[in-house]
Amino acid sequence: MDILQLNDFDLIRFAEEDHEFHIYAKLSYETSHCKHCGKYGVVGFGRREQVIKDLPRLGKRSSVYVETRRWRCKHCGKTFYEELPHVDEKRRMTNRLVQWIGEQAVRRTNSSVAEDVGVAEGTVRLVFAEYVQRKYAATGFATPRWLGIDGIHLIKPRCVLINVEKLTAFDILKGRDETTVAERLACLDHRQNIELLTIDMWRPYRDAAAAVLPNAAVVVDKFHMIRMLNVACETVSKALRADLTPAERRRLVNDHLLILKREHHLSDKEQITLCRWLENQPVLALAHKIKEAGYRIYDAKRRDDAKLAFEEWCAAVPQEMKSAFGDFEQAWRAWSEEILAYFDCHANNAYTESLKVFHGSSGGVSAFCSENELSKQQGLKGSRRRRNYLISTTKRGGRGHSFEALRAKVLFSGRSEHKGTGRQAFPQMLRRDINMAKTAHEMCVSGHYEARFGTPLSTFLEILNDSGFDGDQS
Repeated sequence: MDILQLNDFDLIRFAEEDHEFHIYAKLSYETSHCKHCGKYGVVGFGRREQVIKDLPRLGKRSSVYVETRRWRCKHCGKTFYEELPHVDEKRRMTNRLVQWIGEQAVRRTNSSVAEDVGVAEGTVRLVFAEYVQRKYAATGFATPRWLGIDGIHLIKPRCVLINVEKLTAFDILKGRDETTVAERLACLDHRQNIELLTIDMWRPYRDAAAAVLPNAAVVVDKFHMIRMLNVACETVSKALRADLTPAERRRLVNDHLLILKREHHLSDKEQITLCRWLENQPVLALAHKIKEAGYRIYDAKRRDDAKLAFEEWCAAVPQEMKSAFGDFEQAWRAWSEEILAYFDCHANNAYTESLKVFHGSSGGVSAFCSENELSKQQGLKGSRRRRNYLISTTKRGGRGHSFEALRAKVLFSGRSEHKGTGRQAFPQMLRRDINMAKTAHEMCVSGHYEARFGTPLSTFLEILNDSGFDGDQS
């Protein structure tokens, strides 16, 4: 049996140890011409043994020992060693091992891959970096017409670029400062075709867009404003708990999501429960009324109507509620142009925000949660609730992996949205399964990258859930 299964090599013998295969081979042909002058007529001029790392076999490392010949040209007099096919130009390992390391490092830690292969962790890191560069260059994500820029926590705060129309993520940046964002936006192909940019209220995003995308309309996502209303209402609710009995506090904790839901989304039973709280707690009733009025600002169809509704809302907020709802007013006035731009196009990052959750006390407010997502939270308890949201999984999954590995996992671990698929429910990711049967040469990789728009956001959670990360690595 030819355990090597590598063209242009003849197997001489192999030896098996507890943790490694030692495979001895030679080239199946002899060099006949000079690599310098190209003329035929060379003579042997010595030999040396090279050790080449190859794919692991049956859970053991593999080393291939090849005796390469040194040749001397009869015409130019120069000497050279014969080149070994299927061997990486930069490292003493086969090309298939280089590819395997890149694919494995996407879903495993560098140290575990290095242990399987028998190389230094730094070597795996360099091989993986080159793998990601090749993959990203070959993928070629299309520049979206509607671009979303949002923050996400992958080990540290990062910046994610989103195709708002297709609901896909097409890149994750290492930082979210103005320089990093501006440099990435400047590299987008046909960036002049970007018509709209949705952001949260992070000033570096706005400054980067102004410098690189001056013609794009910048819109502050409405859910960041709605979040402020929810947080303000929750603040009032928490302040009331000190004056309640222990039984009432427990009931308020269980019912607090009803206070945050829109009134027209409440069931009959929920409306009865909410009315009971509002009748018995006048301060909570006032906060709820102000919150609902703030929501109705976004029911406006035109910019001028929204501006008028906001001024009326500000005038209606009593002085005792200014401290709780003051952030909403301040944010609106500081970002009024970008906030009002929403009413010109009604574009938002709702889908992305619904996948992110605020980590507070148990049963806390979903800080980036849409009104529909609040209803979904009702009845979800403890860890089950957290598992259903992207950001908690990302934090948990980030342990043990570098940022580059997480970025590659998100962008290259599955099937991307293809051109022409439209805005629809996302298909399941096409997993790339490696079938290691008896010998390494039987490895077959399924899946094909033909990315156009990026990785569907709905599969982001699934990708990270499949990883099984552990440890800590920055």
